[in-house]
Amino acid sequence: MTLIKYNPSKDLLEFEREFNRMFNSFGNRFGLTKSKETDAEYENAVWMPLTDIYEDKDKFTLKVDLPGIKKEDVKISYANGNLTISGERVQESETKDAKCHRMEKSYGKYFRSFSLPELIQADKINAEFNNGQLTITVPKSEEAKPKEIEIKVK
Repeated sequence: MTLIKYNPSKDLLEFEREFNRMFNSFGNRFGLTKSKETDAEYENAVWMPLTDIYEDKDKFTLKVDLPGIKKEDVKISYANGNLTISGERVQESETKDAKCHRMEKSYGKYFRSFSLPELIQADKINAEFNNGQLTITVPKSEEAKPKEIEIKVK
C-alpha cells in the first residue's frame, strides 16, 4: 500500500499565496509591499499553525499551537505593524521495523503573519512558550484603551 499524504491546509495556504501575489503586484506599483525576507519566508512555508486571538481593554493575546516544536525553533518578529511567527518542524525519523499507516502532522517550514493596530506598545510585546503553546501578549498604548466618561447631572 502506498502512503499518500494529503494536507487540506496546504490548499488553503496556496490559495492565500495566490491572493497575496495578486495584491502584492498591485502594491508594487505604489510601494505598499512587505519586506523581501518576509515574502521569502511566506513563500517557503508548508503549513501554518492554528492561532486564537483575544482582545481585552488592555491588550491583544495570541495563542499559537506549536506542538512538538522547541522554543529555540520559533522566530518571532515585529516590524511595520506586522507580527510574524516562523520556524520549522522537522519530521521524526521512521523506524525500519514499522510501517506507517497514516501521517496527519504537518512537517516543514511554517509561517504566520498578523497585522496589528498602530496603537500598541511594540517595545513591551511579550512571548511565553509552554507545553507546545506560544502565548504572545501585545499591550495597547494608553490612547487605544477605552476611557470611561463620567456623566454629570445638573
